[in-house]
Amino acid sequence: MSLMSKLDNLDLRLLLELVRDPRAQVSELSELLGVARNTAQSRIRRLLRAGTVRHGGREIDLEALGYDVIAFLTIEVVHRELDGVIAGLRTLSQVLEVHEISGRGDVWCRVTATDTHNLQAALRSVLRIKGVIRTETVLALHEHIPYRTEPLLERLAQKPADTPRSTDHS
Repeated sequence: MSLMSKLDNLDLRLLLELVRDPRAQVSELSELLGVARNTAQSRIRRLLRAGTVRHGGREIDLEALGYDVIAFLTIEVVHRELDGVIAGLRTLSQVLEVHEISGRGDVWCRVTATDTHNLQAALRSVLRIKGVIRTETVLALHEHIPYRTEPLLERLAQKPADTPRSTDHS
């Protein structure tokens, strides 16, 4: 039985509020969601133990929500339609992040799906956005290093205080 089948509406609303404000206090969350403080606290503990909530509440394990597929899309767009394409991508809930890029293609985005059929439907939605010429999709097979900033911050923190900070080109 997957964790998603164990998550109820309260768990999902709690996750949403934690993503919106990872520093929210349990008392704020319980008031916002209309539940007892102990209920909110026990739900948060369960989500943390299960690994559904990671990195202080800002990151959610998508697999725990039933989204097992991650894909990276490179999108070629009609340049005068770029703003409209970005706006269209913003409306698709399965689009996790979007970057304007150089090189092959114009836009790169990370998309999630429950399975390949769901991914195909999401890709069709992307292709229907006015200004999208074509897409290229690459599936992620395994995440070895999740998005992180800690090593960069550790390196910057090790520099002497009087050393000017510069862009690291190594």
